[in-house]
Amino acid sequence: MQSCEISSDSTDDPLSSGLRTHRQPRIVVIGAGLAGLAATKILLKNGFTDVTVLEASDHIGGRVQSVQLGKATLELGATWIHGANGNPVYHLAEDNGLLEHTTDGERSEGRISLYTKNGVAHYQTNAGRRIPKDLVEEFSDLYNEVYELTQEFFQNGKPVCAESQNSVGVFTRDVVRKKIMLDPDDPECTKKLKLSMLQQYLKVESCESSSPSMDEVSLSEFGEWTEIPGAHYVIPEGFMKVVELLAQDIPSRTLSLSKPVRCIHWNYSAKHQQAIAQSSHTHQGNNHNEYYHGCQPREDPLIFGHPIYVECQDEEWIPADHVIVTSSLGVLKQNHEAMFSPSLPEEKVLAIEKLGISTTDKIFLEYEEPFWSPECNSIQFVWEDEALLEQLVYPEELWYKKICSFDVLYPPERYGYMLSGWICGQEALQMERCDDETVAETCTELLRRFTGNPNIPKPWRVLRSSWGSNPFIRGSYSFTRVGSSGEDCERLAMPLPYANSTKAPVRQPLHRIIKTHLKYLTLV
Repeated sequence: MQSCEISSDSTDDPLSSGLRTHRQPRIVVIGAGLAGLAATKILLKNGFTDVTVLEASDHIGGRVQSVQLGKATLELGATWIHGANGNPVYHLAEDNGLLEHTTDGERSEGRISLYTKNGVAHYQTNAGRRIPKDLVEEFSDLYNEVYELTQEFFQNGKPVCAESQNSVGVFTRDVVRKKIMLDPDDPECTKKLKLSMLQQYLKVESCESSSPSMDEVSLSEFGEWTEIPGAHYVIPEGFMKVVELLAQDIPSRTLSLSKPVRCIHWNYSAKHQQAIAQSSHTHQGNNHNEYYHGCQPREDPLIFGHPIYVECQDEEWIPADHVIVTSSLGVLKQNHEAMFSPSLPEEKVLAIEKLGISTTDKIFLEYEEPFWSPECNSIQFVWEDEALLEQLVYPEELWYKKICSFDVLYPPERYGYMLSGWICGQEALQMERCDDETVAETCTELLRRFTGNPNIPKPWRVLRSSWGSNPFIRGSYSFTRVGSSGEDCERLAMPLPYANSTKAPVRQPLHRIIKTHLKYLTLV
């Protein structure tokens, strides 16, 4: 989320239309994550009083999940405020003192790579040896040089050659490999080591993009998502504090938890009236249905001003003039056919299908004592046998090979002795299916193998995320897949019904009142 602006200069918006003389427009917001809460907060601030928020889970926050563990607050979801200059999330946190205790290790300038902090990353091979620091730095400079090239296709309008398959992964592997192989100063063993490091770097990049593989990320669009200027910040008390600030002025009566939505009847037709009539007899005591208790549900709802009905899984039907849908792309991919009646227009369906979303999970391992050296800030896993592979596809039992690294959480005074591992794609879903004991044993064997230290103990506590299997989330965050573009995001955000639609009366779209820049915010 970057910003929310209000515009009320239109003479035909709901505040100044004929609707205002009879009643406030009824607005239903689906989802109580950052997008849903921010939209609700702005609506209430600007005089809309009839707002209902429906949240499928039993808590607010969406993909923000801060867990208190002793003195530490661990983030299973959103972790950083990306950029300060003009970022409303940064200003909200700064103005409310949430960044007062952020350490230098939790503040980073420039491009981040998962956790960034003081210290040295230890690149370890599966043979248990550490790659020399100067070799790591040499390869890192080469990789970053090619990374800058990937940004130029969108930013400078460079044409994409057919050989790249319009894929960040294919392009990066091809260019980096050529540069490595053409280096006359490196012996063959060094070249192989650098090729292995390339695969590890692409795993890290996949975690950052939340894609199964960088081969799926669009090269022509990769440079579109630019960072907000300024440093990146971790909130010591947890990102959930931002959620609480957004929610603090939202009345409790506005928010309904554990309220999954079955279907949004956004272009209401007569065939649904009988179902509503039957539902009203069994749910007359429900507060939402009391809103229109006394009306004749069999009448055309457009006459009394409700062109939309939200059908919930508990059989309640909630009338609305506008609906803001902030469901994740993962939920839309799985449920859009059943979730919207009538079906969404073809261009919206294509946008949902073309854009990508995958799972990036964290694995926290807590120890009584550190087995890593004081200057070590992360342990990076480099598989030497993967140097020449084109695609990294693993059988289910080898899911752990997708873990790209374990980061040391600083400062120890706050976090104790804690490592945070990263895994993405289908392998993350395999990890989610394992129990804690299996994950602890697997990670221990992995750490022993790569560090060459057979005495590393099992962690005494494991905590991990499970965004892929969460039925109300279905993925960590979205990416621009090969064949998609930022225009697909714009298509998803376009309100329905369209202005030129002949299927329903044209109503003033809510986006004239709440102009948003929220990814995948669908307005109905």
